[in-house]
Amino acid sequence: MATIDLIETAPPVDTGIVEKDGPPAAQAGGTLTIDLGALAANWQALRRRATPSECAAVVKANAYGLGIEPVAHTLAKEGCKTFFVADLSEARRARAAAPEAAIFVLSGVMPGSGPEFSVLRAKPVIGSTVELAEWDAYCAASGWRGGAALHVDTGMNRLGVSINEAAALAPRIRAENHGIHLLMSHFACAEEAGNALNEKQIKLFREVRLLYRGIPSSLANSSGIFLGDAAHCDVVRPGVALYGVNPTPDKPNPMRPVVDLKVRVLQVRGVTRGETVGYGGAWTARRATRIAVIAAGYADGIFRSAGSSDEMPGGVAIVADKRCPFAGRISMDLTAIDVSELPDGAVRRGDMVTLIGDGLTLDDVGRGASTIGYEVLTSLGRRYHRVYRRD
Repeated sequence: MATIDLIETAPPVDTGIVEKDGPPAAQAGGTLTIDLGALAANWQALRRRATPSECAAVVKANAYGLGIEPVAHTLAKEGCKTFFVADLSEARRARAAAPEAAIFVLSGVMPGSGPEFSVLRAKPVIGSTVELAEWDAYCAASGWRGGAALHVDTGMNRLGVSINEAAALAPRIRAENHGIHLLMSHFACAEEAGNALNEKQIKLFREVRLLYRGIPSSLANSSGIFLGDAAHCDVVRPGVALYGVNPTPDKPNPMRPVVDLKVRVLQVRGVTRGETVGYGGAWTARRATRIAVIAAGYADGIFRSAGSSDEMPGGVAIVADKRCPFAGRISMDLTAIDVSELPDGAVRRGDMVTLIGDGLTLDDVGRGASTIGYEVLTSLGRRYHRVYRRD
């Protein structure tokens, strides 16, 4: 990834391109375009919805596959003051992109990692009493007063201290240097607006918040922002919605698309009726068929589960403005597409087909691969030519 200095020093140009990464376009199998303007617009829309709560941003997993440096830098310029990352290596990159921001590390404190938190001015998200004891010991020995978040489990049963443990720890906030800068929990079913667990978690977290009066609190993820004011608390922390995935799956997507992926056609070939395509011979041509083979496969983030067989359809691509189905299993570097419905000559070697964009959403791609938009984003390969735009 190019350094953030590229974004800061790139002169304004009519194309809106602010950074490029990966192999040159002419040598790459495809081009992945990230619209930083749409990213910024999504953050602003979520900020307005959550007002007066602060709107943070989750940039873990390399900003959901799109690049921590350009994403964090863009959002910091928009006014985002708080970022959440998964580990210290991501905190280091986020700090370089957002020098003045508060950075919380969701995986907490690994044994012996305290000094790096001090260097980066990052805050661990503490998820157990053992971890808290280790962190307190480091702070006492070093004099570090950078603070931490306390994660309370209200129903996810993943990380976090229990409700009873949180209650037992609450008296510590009476101390001058208690070190708790944020109280947080995490929804398990926020994308299902009618799920009873949402209200249960809101209620439990409200009870814990009463014990930690004066400490900022955070509960809402992307979908949680759409559950209403009771879920917002002091800080909301959107993730996947920033990048264009629908946070309200049962309703139209309120977010702008951020990602566009186009891949090059390597060959168009004819397949006679009764012949098979791809590994295992799982897909059989039921008529004289034309197949376009494109230069990307599961090594590039096209899920093997998106392949098709005689029994099961799979994913699709947009070829010459028409949705065309995948044909056969996805290979490591190649994917076959049935383009028989297109007029002769509509697709040729060297043409680009759309795998994400032009109305084919991240959620559509996820459904075609029996997965979710989160996994589609975080699996995007490094062999694409990447273009960051701020149109």
